[in-house]
Amino acid sequence: EDFARALAKEEGLELTDEHWQIIRFIRDYHNEHRVQPQVRAMIAHFTGKWGAEKGSNHYLHEIFPRGGPQKQGNRLAGIRRTKGEH
Repeated sequence: EDFARALAKEEGLELTDEHWQIIRFIRDYHNEHRVQPQVRAMIAHFTGKWGAEKGSNHYLHEIFPRGGPQKQGNRLAGIRRTKGEH
């Protein structure tokens, strides 16, 4: 978690509880499936958890302004893209 905090600080992002929930979701999903979660999996999960407005693609990209949850979220989660992953 120190890694995520340090990288977020470099990127000018203050991590909130919502960021941490997404980061943990990404890590857990990756550990279970050995691939990054697609944005639609994040939307489905967080729409069920937070409701349609906060679980939306727009909101997820709003709180991760540098590439959305799939790019910036994965970076902060310590998950690197591998060839062939979206």
